[in-house]
Amino acid sequence: MGKDDLIEQYLFLTTSHDGFGSITAAFTPVRIVCNNTLNAALKNSSGSVRIRHSSGANDRLKQAHTLMGISGRIGDEMEQIFNHWAKVRITDADLKKLVQTAMAPNKEVLDKLQKGLIDEASSVYKNIVDEVYGYAMSAPSQLVDTAKGTLFGAYNAVTGYYQNARKFKDSEAKFKSIIEGTAKQRGQSAFDLCLHLGKSSNISFQLN
Repeated sequence: MGKDDLIEQYLFLTTSHDGFGSITAAFTPVRIVCNNTLNAALKNSSGSVRIRHSSGANDRLKQAHTLMGISGRIGDEMEQIFNHWAKVRITDADLKKLVQTAMAPNKEVLDKLQKGLIDEASSVYKNIVDEVYGYAMSAPSQLVDTAKGTLFGAYNAVTGYYQNARKFKDSEAKFKSIIEGTAKQRGQSAFDLCLHLGKSSNISFQLN
C-alpha cells in the first residue's frame, strides 16, 4: 500500500474459559497506519483453524502448518486486492452511498435505500452513516494518498470507524464486535461491495 500505509499479518488465538473448548487460531491483516483490524474473509477461503484440546502433538503440528498456509495465501490475495483498490477512484457521493449500504442493519433499510426513501430510515441509522462518512472525510489515516478518494479508503472508512471512532462499553465489547459481531458484519458488507465495485475502474454506484 506504499511506505506510508502499511499492512501486516497477525494471528490471534481464542479459547474457552473452562479449558474444554477448542482453541481457534485465525489470521487477520492489520493496517498499521491506524491500527485497523480487517476481518473480511475472501471467497472460498477459510481464515481460521480449530485445534481440539485432545489433539496430539502431530495433529497440532499439521494444523499449525495448515494455518500458516492459509495466512500466507490470504495475505498475498489481500495485498493484491488492496493495492488495486488504492488505484480505483470513487466520488464523495458514491462513497456516501457505499457507506449507507454497508451500514444498513437489515433488508428493510436496504429497501428504503433502493427506493430513495432514506429520510424514512431511523435517526440512529442516519447518525451512524454520518459518523462513518465524517470519519472517511477527516480522519488522518483517510487522508493519505492510498485512501483519499479511493475504494481502499472507502472500505477502511467502515472498518476504521469501528476500530478508532465508535464508542464501546469496554475493550471486551469492542473486541467481540470486531472479531465476531456488528463491526465484523459491517466490515464484511463493505468488503463485498468494494470487491464488486473494484472490478471496474469507473465506479458508478447504483442503489437500485
